[in-house]
Amino acid sequence: MKKLIFSVAATMILMSSITQAQQPGSPASSLAGAEQPPIIDRQLFFGEVQIAGAQISPDGQWISFLKPYNGVRNIWVKKAGEPFDKARPLSAEKTRPVGGYFWSRNSKYVLYAQDNAGDENFNVYAIDPAAPADAKTGVPVTRALTNLKGVRTMLYAAPKAKPDILYIGLNDRDAHWHDLYELHISTGEKKLVRQNTERIAGWDFDNDGNLRLASRTNNAGDTEIMGITESGFKVIYSCSVLEQCGVVAFAPDNKHAYLITNKGSLNFIELQSLDPVTGATTKMESDPEGRVDLQGISTSQVDHRILYTTYQDDRFRRYFHDKAFEKDFRWLESQLPGKEIGLGSPSQDESLWILNAFSDTEPGETYLWDRKAKTLTLQYRIREELPRASLSERKPYHFKSSDGLEIPGYLTLPKGLPAKNLALIVLPHGGPWGRDSWGYDTLAQFLANRGYAVLQPNFRASTGYGKKFLNAGNGEWGRKMQDDLTWGAKALIADGTADPRRIGIAGGSYGGYATLAGVAFTPDVYAAAFAIVAPSNLITLLDAIPPYWEAARKQMYTRMADPLTLEGRQLLIAESPLTKAKQIVTPLVVVQGKNDPRVNIRESNQIVAAVRDNGKPVEYLVAPDEGHGFARPINNLAMVTKMEEFFATYLGGRYQKDVPADVAAKLKEITVDPKTVSGAVTMNTPAPTGK
Repeated sequence: MKKLIFSVAATMILMSSITQAQQPGSPASSLAGAEQPPIIDRQLFFGEVQIAGAQISPDGQWISFLKPYNGVRNIWVKKAGEPFDKARPLSAEKTRPVGGYFWSRNSKYVLYAQDNAGDENFNVYAIDPAAPADAKTGVPVTRALTNLKGVRTMLYAAPKAKPDILYIGLNDRDAHWHDLYELHISTGEKKLVRQNTERIAGWDFDNDGNLRLASRTNNAGDTEIMGITESGFKVIYSCSVLEQCGVVAFAPDNKHAYLITNKGSLNFIELQSLDPVTGATTKMESDPEGRVDLQGISTSQVDHRILYTTYQDDRFRRYFHDKAFEKDFRWLESQLPGKEIGLGSPSQDESLWILNAFSDTEPGETYLWDRKAKTLTLQYRIREELPRASLSERKPYHFKSSDGLEIPGYLTLPKGLPAKNLALIVLPHGGPWGRDSWGYDTLAQFLANRGYAVLQPNFRASTGYGKKFLNAGNGEWGRKMQDDLTWGAKALIADGTADPRRIGIAGGSYGGYATLAGVAFTPDVYAAAFAIVAPSNLITLLDAIPPYWEAARKQMYTRMADPLTLEGRQLLIAESPLTKAKQIVTPLVVVQGKNDPRVNIRESNQIVAAVRDNGKPVEYLVAPDEGHGFARPINNLAMVTKMEEFFATYLGGRYQKDVPADVAAKLKEITVDPKTVSGAVTMNTPAPTGK
């Protein structure tokens, strides 16, 4: 899948709750006397990160990072040899945190993208890190390189060979398709390169910054990779709507491209060499263990050779293509035993690297690696105040689903409690075409600290486990995909780990849909449910998808069901939690970002109104300044405060009674009385309109 359509971004940590005293004799009494670690303040999990996101400039002279400025996460910078207390702010966003940024290839500018209150219409901004600060703002001037309302800017390439150029896409002419522009960072001047009248979904540039290939989604939803000639486009490679193929880089000589594909008889995504003129391919590598897809390749910025390939099984695996780099990486592993190593930005000559070392109980240690000097210098620890010794192991966990299919996933057990008769929260990921990975997980650790076992299944339709596993989810929303969650809970009940009376479910995006489906289709399984930005009506969901997803529309119809056919429409209605809203008897909290372009607020309004009209308990939170997931820490804190109290009430975990005044005020502000919600819909099966 080229787009993980309904994933909630990792930077947007989800969930919420208020606080009530537990009643005597509630399920929480079963936890009395247990030797758990102390309750960790929710602020340490979900409050603003004090420092993160370090990068080194290509010339190796600057280190940039994210840190609050005037209470909001912004970009800071310092000279590479300076201490962090000498750093100064570069950006001054006042409300919405900066989620990410990057350096221009010549180290002259720091660039970032920002949308408006979560609407996902991004513009690109540039800052000169050497410029003096403005007296009024305290930061250098921020220039808008794009400044368009209702337009989503796409970044396609920042060629090393053209350090002042960005290749971007703008959908201002046609909301469905992005035209290709060459943007000069220094002046803001942009030049139209290609008007997109051919359903182009992506453009590929070689190592010299020359446009060589384009990928198109045809009317059937198939992907076509095309060579670009003076006379137009020539299809050189294609794969079907239920397959994946795409160019990820060019070889050092620019004569071949690196292609990832699972076309035809291939089950697992593998690496191939592609001739961009003839379309001829040659296999280069697939998983040596034959278990998972190729996750990606890492290439040198110096000469574009492949350094290593990565595969994501229960844990990460690397296979090195460069012996010298492998030797250096093995030295890193010896210095950071037991931790995964994520290589971040290098200097242009790759002598200096920023890297992050993490584990299931380590949110991240950021280091500066001097490869030539063979030194590793700690820069900072992410969320340093979190007591690592109180966190829980997050282990791979596999089980069989209703049809015998093995489902991989992860299980986090609360530290200090015996793995017996525990309250369990099933936490399905978003996407659904994505996956959970091993490492530190904020929400799982938070819930485990409160006394819950947390199951995160990579249900069928999750990516990374091969084409057969991915396609096993086609047409199975709310059916076998839901079984994969139910049977995970059953497995933990059967071995005595989980208490069948205290099973909860929570999730965002597709995970929110699965939460609603869990209580609508299997109402006897769950005792509490917390659904975030959750589709409830698959017909209205597909009707409202943003126009710039046009390239993925046919793919979504193929994997879910086609609403333009009677059979497809009937299936979508049957799989919609709203259809079975009368069966929802489980206490439910629904959370929504008002500006969500992916899962429109109508989805939440419909299910809240329906459950309310049935006389069943439902609570509703709506953040007016958020989109698909919450980016602002104050909103996240309000949400998890609600979640914490809610699960404590119905599942018996423990909770933090004190709530800071600003969090309590925010929770009150975003709490909506279900009586005021309109939007109840009667599900039926009208004849397709044939759009």
